[in-house]
Amino acid sequence: MRSPGECACAKTPGSLSHEALVDLIVREVSLALQVKTAGKRPVPDPGSRKIPLGVSNRHIHLTAGTFRRLFGEHTAFEQMRPLYQPGEFASNHTLTIVGPKLRSIPAVRILGPLRTYDQVELSLTDAIFLGIDPPVVNSGSLDAAAPLTLVGPAGSVYLEKCAIIASRHIHMTNRDADTLGVKDGDYCRVRVSGEKSTIFENVLIRTNDNWLLQIHLDTDDANAANIREDTFVEFLGKM
Repeated sequence: MRSPGECACAKTPGSLSHEALVDLIVREVSLALQVKTAGKRPVPDPGSRKIPLGVSNRHIHLTAGTFRRLFGEHTAFEQMRPLYQPGEFASNHTLTIVGPKLRSIPAVRILGPLRTYDQVELSLTDAIFLGIDPPVVNSGSLDAAAPLTLVGPAGSVYLEKCAIIASRHIHMTNRDADTLGVKDGDYCRVRVSGEKSTIFENVLIRTNDNWLLQIHLDTDDANAANIREDTFVEFLGKM
């Protein structure tokens, strides 16, 4: 077994395309950093109004049927690493997403477990590049979602309604919600401190007693506040 810092691509560079090589390097560096920082995620003091922040990059959720169409009937859905929320994980599988203007973004990660709907979560920057106009909605709200084509190793699938920009949201338990004076479906305000201190409004509250407390911002919001590492937001109250 190679050490976290040893990149497998150094052994067989000639056998990979440029895109595959870049994806492999990024994956190896990411895994090495995860090992280095394991156990160092900030934890708020009990009773505080600080909420751990997670930055959500573009990603894909698929049904089992769509996964088979893209990867083949006999391909197993494999976990690469666990995510912050219990039971959720980054898979070993990526896809290329293609917009109506034939602009594409390669190596978009599929997250697990497999779901009952197909969804691509993007930032506004991604959407502009692809030439689509997805709605800002809660995950799973696909009535007005934008179309994309997904391309995998075994084929491609056109999805008429799949692309969204996920609402800013906070995962929390019902006990967390009681402590903060909110309930599922409410909206709140939070503050990010730092050189580009920013207040975010219209942050959706989502509750589930299996979740860990965490706010999700997409990469556009994170860049606007100059977020460079694991940090907290300050809960400012219900809107």
